[in-house]
Parts: sequence; C-alpha cells; structure tokens
Amino acid sequence: MNGVDPRFESPVDQAIREAVERGDFDDLPGKGKPLPGAGRIGPVDENWWIRGYLEREGVPGDALLPPSLQLRKELDRIDETVTRFVDERRVREHVEEVNSRVVDHMRHPTGPRVPIRRLDADEVVARWHAARERRRAAARPATVGPGTGSEPGRRSRGWWARLFGR
Repeated sequence: MNGVDPRFESPVDQAIREAVERGDFDDLPGKGKPLPGAGRIGPVDENWWIRGYLEREGVPGDALLPPSLQLRKELDRIDETVTRFVDERRVREHVEEVNSRVVDHMRHPTGPRVPIRRLDADEVVARWHAARERRRAAARPATVGPGTGSEPGRRSRGWWARLFGR
C-alpha cells in the first residue's frame, strides 16, 4: 500500500482505493494532462487556483481587495470612469454617489488605513470638459491650407464668385 500501514485504512482512503479499483477515475476530464503551472520555473504562487477561478468567472481582481483599497482605486480612476458620461449632470451625480461612499467609509472605516478624501465635483467636471474638448479636437479633420480649397496654398473662390462665374 505504498508506505501506508496495511492494518489501518481510513474510510476515505478505502473509498478512494475502491473507486480506483473500479475505474471510476479513468474517464475524468484532463486525465493525462499536466497540472496547471506544474512545469513553471520560479516561485510557486499558492493562490493560483483563486486567480484561475477569477479569470474563468470574469471577476476583476479588485473585487478581493478590502473596501478602503477598492474606494481608493475608484477615486484614482475617477477621470477614466466619467469619460463615458455624455452630460455634466451625470458626472456630478456620479461624483456625489462616490462622495457618499467616502463619507460612509470615513464614519465606519474597514480595512487598512489609506488616505481617502472627498472629490471636488467642480474639479472633476472641469477635467471632464477638458478631456472632452481634447477628444473633439482630435476628431476634427485638419484643414489643408489657408483657404478651404483642396490644393494647399490655393484659396477657393467664394460662393458669390462661383455663382456669377467670376
């Protein structure tokens, strides 16, 4: 029995041995394949199964962080978050909702202590407007020349001159 005292076999060991003898484990998926990360060189990550589960289920890794760190990361990413909003009212509503969670956390802190402060809605809106203008400017086509003609340096005739053929 490979190093196990033959006089004693726990009920679990006995059930496993009998299942192996019956062939219950012969058609399991992954049979004959290496364990994930078994051939990896370097330090072993003891949480490989947690990371694999989160990846398979599509859960972001931030979901496992303590609430204080989650809130801090959300505060740091506020500009990326509000870029998808189309109007200023929605940006201000989101900032107010985040600020209410900041106040709740300040009243009842959990997790490690990290510097957290309320957002200034006017600052966030100003950055949102600036980013929006940068995106609009990047999307505008550049004019070819000083006029509106198609050739560089050539000024096109005005609509009045084109109308009378001058």
